[in-house]
Amino acid sequence: MIEIKVLGPGCVKCRGLEHRTRKAVAALGLDAQVCKVEDLMEIMKLGVMQTPALVINNEVVMTGQLPTYTELKTFLLNFKTD
Repeated sequence: MIEIKVLGPGCVKCRGLEHRTRKAVAALGLDAQVCKVEDLMEIMKLGVMQTPALVINNEVVMTGQLPTYTELKTFLLNFKTD
């Protein structure tokens, strides 16, 4: 199972990344758990200084940007496990 965390305090871009991530996971049929992390101390513990950010399997893979839905789907496919 892929563990995905969307980091951000709740701004429009952060909510957008969470929505797109959940939609992409469902569309791709990925075995993934998506959670939203809004606590600034937790975000800082991961070394993230710009949000929104995406953490996959405890690895920060994207910060400070909101990818398109298509870009996000392509990106998530790289983490797909069989």
